[in-house]
Amino acid sequence: MIPRVVEVKPLDGFRLWVRFPDSIVGTIELVNELWGPMFEALKNPDLFFQASVNSELETVTWPNGADLAPEFLYQQVAQHGDAADVPEVSRH
Repeated sequence: MIPRVVEVKPLDGFRLWVRFPDSIVGTIELVNELWGPMFEALKNPDLFFQASVNSELETVTWPNGADLAPEFLYQQVAQHGDAADVPEVSRH
């Protein structure tokens, strides 16, 4: 089964807080993942903070067409994420 993201909040430091329907929640750091043609643009905080959940793809997407595989996000949160309550959206 492919996991699906139900909520995302972009945070300072190129981090995302994400929630999945099975109660897995957490914050992951993406600074080391922002490379390549689609992701380099996300180093611009104004674009990074436009992260949202695409209801059709059920994952995090950005207006420039970048998206992250929900399996990757789920694995990162489950293994390395800092579980936390829904944070206030920070803004550089």
